[in-house]
Amino acid sequence: MSASDAILLMAYGTPSTLDEVEAYFTHIRGGRQPGAEAVARLRQRYERIGGMAPLLRITNDLAAGLAATVLADGRTRRVYVGMKHWHPYIADVMRTMRDDGVRDVTAIVLAPHYSRLSVGAYRHTVDETQQALGNPFSIRFVERWHDTPEFLDMLATLVRDGLAHFPVEARSSVAVVFTAHSLPVRIREWGDPYERELLDSSRAVAERVGLTDWRFAWQSAGGTSEPWIGPDILDYLDTLQGEGVRQVLQVPIGFLSEHLEVLYDIDIEAKEKAASLGMTLQRTEMPNASPALIRALAAVVECASAAAHGQAVLA
Repeated sequence: MSASDAILLMAYGTPSTLDEVEAYFTHIRGGRQPGAEAVARLRQRYERIGGMAPLLRITNDLAAGLAATVLADGRTRRVYVGMKHWHPYIADVMRTMRDDGVRDVTAIVLAPHYSRLSVGAYRHTVDETQQALGNPFSIRFVERWHDTPEFLDMLATLVRDGLAHFPVEARSSVAVVFTAHSLPVRIREWGDPYERELLDSSRAVAERVGLTDWRFAWQSAGGTSEPWIGPDILDYLDTLQGEGVRQVLQVPIGFLSEHLEVLYDIDIEAKEKAASLGMTLQRTEMPNASPALIRALAAVVECASAAAHGQAVLA
């Protein structure tokens, strides 16, 4: 492995100050200016979590941990961080990688489940930038890694730890609800694998933990006029209350880091809704930059390298 090899970790991005919220929101909307009321609502959400989300810091910590891990394994690889909707933008980072002499790239989105609207959009950005830069890289783009054993083992541990926070006498009645970011219903028309992959990994985690009864719901749907996949966790809490459930453990399996969809949508919005129904909702800890997630990513990198050399196939 030479110094020209690198890993590109990619995440969604987040503003670093409240003053950046409007520009960030505009970028998400493809350059279309959002209305003042929509900006105010988003800004208020960031205010409720303390002014900013720690996504960039966490991702940088994750990159540092991964770089140390692959170096310890005798592999010389630099690890770069690129964001889809804020600084450092993926295109800017790839330009830096080219100038640094990088030639071989393993690109990984910090979202283990594939959808054309999510991971596919990152791939489009990478491919577009690669072409604009004159195709300087050989790129292995990892489209999905939801079935990586290390990833599933990590989540199973987080679920066990989450259940341990409930009183012993209540654990058998805790409703375990896996959640992921909703997407527009139209993805079903494409045969998009997103839902299937999420259910497969949720089922695999439940089997590791020994859960015989678990649920799946959605969260964080966009505020557009088209229909989004449901049920949303906020609505599903009503269903659970009707079943007599009083304790809920939410497992945000579609997310890896603490950011707005976790710190606001779960820790504030979902918990407040549960409390209004006389229920207690807790969530599992996020992997963030934990050693377990670093090990999982190292396994993903190794699998991608093996596939490139004909030793294995990374789906």
